Amino acid sequence: MKNSGKLRGKTLFITGASRGIGKAIALKAARDGANIVIAAKTAEPHPKLPGTIYTAAEEIERAGGRALACIVDVRDEKQVQQAVAAAVAKFGGIDIVINNASAISITPTLDTDMKRYDLMQNINTRGTFLVSKTCLPHLLKSDNPHILNLSPPLNMKPKWFGNHVAYTIAKYGMSMCVLGMSEEFRHQGVAVNALWPRTTVHTAAVEMLSGPEGALYSRKPDIMADAAYAIISRDAKDYTGHFFIDDEVLLDVGVKDLAKYACYPENIHKLATDIFLDDTGPFAKL
Repeated sequence: MKNSGKLRGKTLFITGASRGIGKAIALKAARDGANIVIAAKTAEPHPKLPGTIYTAAEEIERAGGRALACIVDVRDEKQVQQAVAAAVAKFGGIDIVINNASAISITPTLDTDMKRYDLMQNINTRGTFLVSKTCLPHLLKSDNPHILNLSPPLNMKPKWFGNHVAYTIAKYGMSMCVLGMSEEFRHQGVAVNALWPRTTVHTAAVEMLSGPEGALYSRKPDIMADAAYAIISRDAKDYTGHFFIDDEVLLDVGVKDLAKYACYPENIHKLATDIFLDDTGPFAKL
């Protein structure tokens, strides 16, 4: 999907933007000439995962954007506040928040230790709430403010709780922020939406969990970047409180050929449906 230029000069505050989907969204916006705040923990190279906030900043600037790298653990209120203040000082405000940072443990109750439970709750639900809350006074001054949480639709079927209730609670907490904040700020013009992938998306972090073979049946992060771009380019007053699925967003803006997003286009009919979704959607047979 081609860039439209609508994000030129806009400031995006993106959590977990040093790699993966967060960085893909950042690079997409950067091609418009957007300002990107990279709010992530990785200041030093990870032994197994590529990229830091500083290497991401270099990529963003090469792509045409302006970057501010901030060391941020979204569990830490002071770090979040400092990063927001730095963003406003450098760029003059905040227009868009992408709550991408997330922790995952697909484990049943007896195999989920409380340290991991707390990590998921504090990053996913609490971190999303904290970042949104801290940015909102600045979003309310923007002419087209958006909050986009990378979280699933609230599918209340028991099967999505039975095998990994702790993770489900944490991710659904992000989605409940969408449900509540979209209603709370509807009349003040702040769009609050969620975006979730139809299929598994292959990133370096996912590869650590599933192994390299996961790429065979997954899409690239670019599909989420293009879908996010389409959402946050819209008029905030007209699009709030939605739980978007990436390929449905792209269909709505006229993208019909999704083969380019598959890691292995020859497996376009074998892609793995992501968690929390009950069907393979409109592109199952494309």
